[in-house]
This record gives sequence, structure tokens and C-alpha cells, in this order.
Amino acid sequence: MTTSEKLENSGFIAKFTEISVKVGNWVYLRSLRDAFAIILPVFIIAGLGVLFNNTVFTWLFHGDTLTKVQVFGNAITNGSLNVAGLLVAPMIGYTLAKNKNFNNPIAAAAMSLACLMILMPGNVQLGTVASAGAKMATVTGGLSYLNTGTQGMFGGIIVGLVATSIFMKLASFKHLQIHLGDNIPPAVGASFSVLLPALILMSIFAVIAALLQGFFNTDLINLIKTWIQEPLRGFNTNIVGFCVIYTVANFLFTLGIHQTVISGTLMDPLVLVNMNQNMTAYAHHAAHIPNIITTSFVSNYTLIGGSGGTISLIIAILIFSKIKSSKQVASLSLAPGLFNINEPMIFGFPIVFNLPMMIPFVLFPTISSIIGYTATALGWVSRTVVLVPWTTPPLIGPYLSTAGDWRSVILQALIIGLGVLFYLPFMKISERVASVEASEELTQDDK
Repeated sequence: MTTSEKLENSGFIAKFTEISVKVGNWVYLRSLRDAFAIILPVFIIAGLGVLFNNTVFTWLFHGDTLTKVQVFGNAITNGSLNVAGLLVAPMIGYTLAKNKNFNNPIAAAAMSLACLMILMPGNVQLGTVASAGAKMATVTGGLSYLNTGTQGMFGGIIVGLVATSIFMKLASFKHLQIHLGDNIPPAVGASFSVLLPALILMSIFAVIAALLQGFFNTDLINLIKTWIQEPLRGFNTNIVGFCVIYTVANFLFTLGIHQTVISGTLMDPLVLVNMNQNMTAYAHHAAHIPNIITTSFVSNYTLIGGSGGTISLIIAILIFSKIKSSKQVASLSLAPGLFNINEPMIFGFPIVFNLPMMIPFVLFPTISSIIGYTATALGWVSRTVVLVPWTTPPLIGPYLSTAGDWRSVILQALIIGLGVLFYLPFMKISERVASVEASEELTQDDK
């Protein structure tokens, strides 16, 4: 039995894998991932709008012409970043209902959005500047982008999950269903079937909104943001929490379980909030960009070439390996690796259940993240302000995501080079182990 087979068949690994699969397949976490996958193109387009407005257009236009042209990017921002919370709530409602095999997922999406709107504060404070100084004016019957945008995303997540769960439970009670017969259009029949559950659900959220406003002069969206979103985001996107989560996630991948089981659930929504806040700040020419760890930070410094930073391993094999099979796998993996797709390398080299390769695969992303974080914190490279597609090739991604900072390109190139040196000894050990195991198998066959 080879080393990888012994590792794969160990009791601890088997139990750990079983638990991880159950966590990853939990319907609520899976629905979160599905929902963010649906709306991710919207935020990528928002990033392109921010990039054009604040980089490309500033090269081409000036003065009043620039202001008029920048309406393009501002309009995209209003339809994406500034309504992020409104986008995520119905998408979570839809994906959760679909994953739960609910027969009317569109209704669940509508109820999630309706309940989120019920909880929105109806009074918006606006700042005005007068000759006597700054004043605050309260506008009734309006919505603020602060509540519907990136700061309201976590509120949208929680409301989407809770409202949909309650709605599906209420809709399962037959005595709450209204049946109008078979001679009416199906869409009308489906709507009336969930009329009473919808009434009860919206009434529950309306009572919550009334109690919070009447007795505590607040609203649930701000409470979620203050007591849940910010503490959780503060820990998970702190460099320590970030590295812990990605270390565990990459370890899972070495067991054959995709790292998004952990990182996709615990990190992606929060780093996306950070990313959207950075894009909003950059779009408004803020003096300070608030966050270091964002979605694009992950692509630039944590997952270069895919999970484990395997673009460095591919380069190490192509330059230093003398094993024909390794070079063939690396050659086949190079093209997808340039677009951060590294499953051919993970399962073909392989890295899964390959103890020597598991070590750099798990540790190197942590090292590269700390380097990227430190360089950004010290101001050696710019913070990421544009959300670029995760398939953007290395060296191009850092340049675009930092709105044209060439220093980030050099930093990523240095990290890739460091990765080559880090992977090299483990690659040699892995090839030597494979050679010894192959020799032993031949010896046993001869006997």
C-alpha cells in the first residue's frame, strides 16, 4: 500500500472528511454559495464601471466632459454596489427554496425582498451645509444607499435565510393554502396558494419593525450590521482569522474536498462586502480606502493560479523536474492554471492525499497572504479597489484590481518566485517517494 493510500484510508482522515462533507452540503451554506454565484457578475461589472470612471476616463477626459462621462460608472454603481443588500436577499430566498425543493421558489424570492424592505428604516438623515455650519435633515419615506448597499448585505443575507425558512414552513400547512380550482391560470393559482403564508410572514416582520422603532428607536438592519456583520467581518477578515480559515480550507482540498466548502461559506460574503466598500470609497474619491483583505486580495496574493498557489508548483516542475510524467501533467495544467483553474494539477500530479505536497499546498497561501497583507498595510502597494473576475491571469489581476499600481504586479511576481522555491524541495521529495513506491511494486510483481 502506498503512502497516499495509507493516508487516504486512515480513520481520522475518513471521519474528518465525512464531517466536512456534511458541513459543506448543509443546505443553508450551499444556498449562500449559490446565491453569491448568481449575483457575482453584477459586482464584477460594478468593478469595471469603477475602473473606467476613475482610471480610463480620467486619462481621456477632463473638466465638465469628464463629469458627464462619469455618469456611466455612477449609474452602474447605483445598480450594483448601492443595491447589494436588495440583490442578495431575493437570490438567497430563491436558492434556498430551490435547494429545499419548495415548489414556488420565485415566491420565496419575492417574500425575502418584501421582508427586507419592511425592515428598512423609513426615515433617512441627510447632511446639509449651510452658512452656519453643517446641519442634519430628516427625510421621511426614502431609502438610503447605506442601508440598501454593501453595509446592508449581511442584513439581506439573514433576512433572506430567515424569511424563506418561515415562509416555506407556513406554506407547508394545508389549511393555510387557498385553492381556486383547476380552471384558472397556474400562475394565479400558485399566488393564491401562498397568500395566507405571505400575509402572516410579512405581518411578523412588520411587528418586529414596529417594536424596534417604537420602543428602541432603531431598526433590524442597523442592529444586524452593528452586532453581527461588523464583529464577524472584523474577525474573519483580520489577517489571523483569514489565515486560519484558508489554512483549514486548503487542507480540506488535499483530502479531495473543494476549499470553497469552508472559504466559500465563511469568507466569500465578507470579503465581498469589503471589496464593495473599497469600490464605493474609490468611486467617491475617498481619501482612505477602508479594507486590505478583499475578494481581489484573495485572488492577488492567496490563491495565485488557484488554491495553494499552484502556479508556482507548475513553474517548478517545468524548470526543475526530470520526471517525464510530472512534466506532462504540468504542461497540461499550465493553460488552465493561468486562469486560476488548478484541478488538473491537484488531482493529476496529484496533491490530494500526497503528504509531501500537502505541506506546501496548505502553508504557502498563508505565507503569501501575510506578505501581501504586510506590503499593503505598509503602503508599498495600493489596496484593491476593483473586483476583477477570479479567472483573470496572474500579473494582470493585480494591475487591474489596484487601478493600475505596477508595484502590485512586482509583488505578485516575487511571491510566485518565492512559491517556486518553497514548492521545489517538496516536489523533489514527492517524486522520490513515487519512484520508491513504484520500485517496490515492481519488486512485489516479480515475486
